[in-house]
Amino acid sequence: MNRRELDPDSSPQAAFGARLRSSREACGWTQEVMAEKMGYSSTHMSSVETGRKLPTLRLARSADKAFETGDIFERAWSKVRNAGLLEGFPQYVDHESQAVEIRLYEVGVVPGLLQTPEYATVLAQGAVKRGAITAEQAEERVMLVAERQAALVRTPPPLIFAVLDESCLRRPIGEPAVMDAQLARLAEFAELPHTHLQVAPFDMGARRPFDLPVYLLTMPDRSLMSYAESAHRGHLERESTFVLPLLTAYHQLQAEAPSQATSVALINELRKGGIP
Repeated sequence: MNRRELDPDSSPQAAFGARLRSSREACGWTQEVMAEKMGYSSTHMSSVETGRKLPTLRLARSADKAFETGDIFERAWSKVRNAGLLEGFPQYVDHESQAVEIRLYEVGVVPGLLQTPEYATVLAQGAVKRGAITAEQAEERVMLVAERQAALVRTPPPLIFAVLDESCLRRPIGEPAVMDAQLARLAEFAELPHTHLQVAPFDMGARRPFDLPVYLLTMPDRSLMSYAESAHRGHLERESTFVLPLLTAYHQLQAEAPSQATSVALINELRKGGIP
């Protein structure tokens, strides 16, 4: 039987497979024995071990239980999941889950914190069709959206200020029912006691201080950080010299944008098809 050698440094998926193999061999188990203990077929486990198939969270947790490794495999799985995300974004998500205030400005697409599962799924499937990610990574992206939203349901919840470019509302994603449900979610979001939603209309023109999406976090110790993306990577900034001007510009954006009541009225009119 040929043994496929893996380079653990080549990818998180290869590192997971190599760890699985070394743990199995340290126990003196065959793939059949490991598969039986973890509740999978030996063929499936062979594919994961050799890096041909992506591990799932359930498989990672089964491995930790079988090998009594705490959460080592689950943490290794999180790196596999993050392989389909822009560099820097996983680190941002970790901080986002702890922030006491979240300010965001988004263009063209409803931000993940406000997405419905159906909207998130259409976006992820679109990335699969373009060849940008695999089907497995698409599933993980949708799961991450749910995890990010769940992390914000805590006591007390963080204050969330969201300013959406009008393009977020007008760009059709999926079937009409998907967009209608997404617009309804935005209106519901605005009604929460710890949120504030505004829409920056196209006619703001040069009064709009941002051309690209911007995310600003205030942490429990009142420190600030920002996150922004290029086409190839994300950048998390902690230096106040760079973050404070962004915060000032964000306040200017909020002052120039229509009120929450006006913004929600726009959303409801779009749902009715009353605005061309």
